[in-house]
Amino acid sequence: MLHRMALRVLPSLSLAVTEDAVRKQKRIVMFVPGLVAFGVYRLAKHLLPLTEPAVLLLVSGLVALATAVAAYRVGRGAGWRILAREDGTRVLTWIAGWIGFVYGVQLSLLVLALLWLVGYDYLQHPDGPAMMAIIISCTAVARDAFEIGHVRKVALMGRPFPTFPDGIALRGLLGSHARQLRPWIEAGAALGAVGASLGFLVESQQAAAIVQLSAVTVLGGAIALCAYFGGLKPQASWTAGLFETRAGELLKYWWWPGLAFASTYYLVAAGAVLFLLKQPGMPTAFAVPAGALVAGLMALYGYYLGYRRQVEDQQGQGLASALLRCPFVMGILGKSANMGAAVSVAPASKG
Repeated sequence: MLHRMALRVLPSLSLAVTEDAVRKQKRIVMFVPGLVAFGVYRLAKHLLPLTEPAVLLLVSGLVALATAVAAYRVGRGAGWRILAREDGTRVLTWIAGWIGFVYGVQLSLLVLALLWLVGYDYLQHPDGPAMMAIIISCTAVARDAFEIGHVRKVALMGRPFPTFPDGIALRGLLGSHARQLRPWIEAGAALGAVGASLGFLVESQQAAAIVQLSAVTVLGGAIALCAYFGGLKPQASWTAGLFETRAGELLKYWWWPGLAFASTYYLVAAGAVLFLLKQPGMPTAFAVPAGALVAGLMALYGYYLGYRRQVEDQQGQGLASALLRCPFVMGILGKSANMGAAVSVAPASKG
């Protein structure tokens, strides 16, 4: 889900995908696949055992795969031959496999786990949760694939994007900043493990899962916020960024993407334990490594987003006046110690 964070946190990407014309087209792109997904569900319900989690996730992943490729093509505004020639196998495979199938399965697990938390257990009442898992994941995949396709189209037209949300820049960061990243990831993993272990204090399985989710969400969001400032100014102290930024702006970024994606990742992990491993709840033995993994990822992603924001600033992709009018970009506004009254913005709102 790193692509989703990048599309909203990095100003160059966020501006490209939140223009009025793009948003209007995106609504249609999301609505149509949702209807198709509903039809697929109704058909698959009579042909396949959707009461089996593995079958449901396979169907959801395949629907998301087809949706991702089709939505990406619409965003690119090009035919299949042009896509094959200009984008190549690597990009199209990534769109189909990662943004489509893998992302769709993750979102389906998220939906099933969230419904389980509120007492709507897929294993006991499969129809409703199965339908929602397929439709919701399909529409979210359509949105993101369309936005990525639009970014690709605009880039080919000559508009520079220092970061394309395909993970290549992240792999480069892991190779060049391993020493700086290690303490953040280790701190995140430790905090996540401690937070998830708090579930043992509660007897009820659902209540324990809520305690685990809450603790991992708060701690994962906090480490992501701190790591962001570590990546934004790697040569300076990350605490300076915290003190120089208004509390209201810090809260916005802590909420999104921090809390939002920490909870999302933990729910995905919980969904895998509940429905693939068929556990009655989220036992501490599963919760602790899941919490460590989630908070460690949030630390890594927070540092990455801060670092890529720094790259944008260095390459002249800094704050544009239109950014302040963008309804989906809130930003972290703070004074820079080196520039006195300069403004540093880090988008912190979901769209």
